[in-house]
Amino acid sequence: MASMTKPLTLNPDRLFPAEPQTRAVARKLYEQIKDLPILSPHGHVPPVWIADDVPFPDPTNLLLTPDHYVNRIMHGQGVDLADLGVPMGRDDFSEEQARNAWRIFCKHWYLYRGTPMKFWMEAELVEIFGVDVRPSEETADQIYDQIAEKLATPEFRPRALMDKFDIEFIATTDDPVDSLEHHQKLAADESFTRTVAPTLRPDKYLEAARPDWNASMDALAEASGVDTGTFDGWVEAFRNRRLFFKENGGTSTDHSHADLGTQPLDKADADRIYAKARSGEGVSKEEADALRRTFMFEQMRLASEDGLVMTLHPAVYRNHNQPTFDRFGADVGGDIPMAIEVVNAMQPGLNAFGLEPNFRVILMTMDETVISREVAPLCGFYPSFYAGPPWWFIDAPDAIKRWRTAMTEYGTFYKTCGFIDDTRAFMSIPARHDVARRVDVSYLADLVTQGRLEIDEAEQTAFDLTSTLPRKAFNIPS
Repeated sequence: MASMTKPLTLNPDRLFPAEPQTRAVARKLYEQIKDLPILSPHGHVPPVWIADDVPFPDPTNLLLTPDHYVNRIMHGQGVDLADLGVPMGRDDFSEEQARNAWRIFCKHWYLYRGTPMKFWMEAELVEIFGVDVRPSEETADQIYDQIAEKLATPEFRPRALMDKFDIEFIATTDDPVDSLEHHQKLAADESFTRTVAPTLRPDKYLEAARPDWNASMDALAEASGVDTGTFDGWVEAFRNRRLFFKENGGTSTDHSHADLGTQPLDKADADRIYAKARSGEGVSKEEADALRRTFMFEQMRLASEDGLVMTLHPAVYRNHNQPTFDRFGADVGGDIPMAIEVVNAMQPGLNAFGLEPNFRVILMTMDETVISREVAPLCGFYPSFYAGPPWWFIDAPDAIKRWRTAMTEYGTFYKTCGFIDDTRAFMSIPARHDVARRVDVSYLADLVTQGRLEIDEAEQTAFDLTSTLPRKAFNIPS
């Protein structure tokens, strides 16, 4: 068996250009930024993990179950998600099942060739856990035991890893009615020197056709102390909750809908459709969409008042396979990218608030076709409009470089917001940020060797992309 194992090593020049002169520049730039603190202003790590310093139970529940990037690849080859521990938080998934899930993953290691998931996982295995053999059927138990042994030590609890990874700032994703008790616990702990910020995610409160919308309105009223029986009450309730999040360290809100529409209804129609939905009578899809676009316009108005940054990531066909959603719930890999339109959809909101000094919106999109045509020119004109990084399916190395090329000429480096890992897979955060840093310095190195950028300009830009811009875009304190 030992003779069948292959060593697992990391090439120090991974993702750098092959051409020697350009690679040398990339190395120089990378050395200057590789150890900068991680700023993670948009993600999905549960705050309770950090607040209560919850031990990670086993390698599968840590590295596989939460990472739908990894799981969906195996699912595409016929592996049952249930055998990988999906969904998160199951109390019926035994240690032996967790070990078997890891064996399944190692058996399918070949599937990840050429993917960013291979890069992330290799970095985690080697740099965090000291694994030196490739995943395979023969090495699965050996790797599992090595990781499990480390997870049992205090050095591998979430708070210690925040220090080890040098995560200076991390944002979670939270329901508008959340008490934020875990964030408050962390803020009150003087021994905890990192920042965990809440992010208000109001999507379901803007979708009046949802069967649970009225229940959500009741919960919003209870949390805010504002009657949500009217459209005006909805606005005031959200004004209240947004300020609550801001008072508890929040810097942004997060929005994901089928389109970017911001065209508001006139007040009479908004009141009428809202009242109809609130009565329980129900609204048509067309009415619900029109009301949601009005809600988004009002969220932009509120953002121009309170300064919370709006992050938008539209155009996802959520839960594409209904049987999978029925069985496992959301966020298990079944969300598929769609095309979007930006210019017309965003015009009403940007026309009203795009020049307001307190307003900022960051657009992330999986639709590469709109970056150079729509997103970059909007960034070039509106002081408030920023481009988020390649996100979800296009946060792979080649896609990041395509995005940089499409964005920079008309949007500039300085209307981007730094890398966003958008993950609940805690251990992969350093590796994901390392991908972005390596690709960014490679892009800058190309500009230097082409005579389009001086080396001192590239050095400053590399620092800004990693540190200055995420702080500015998300209002992260220095």
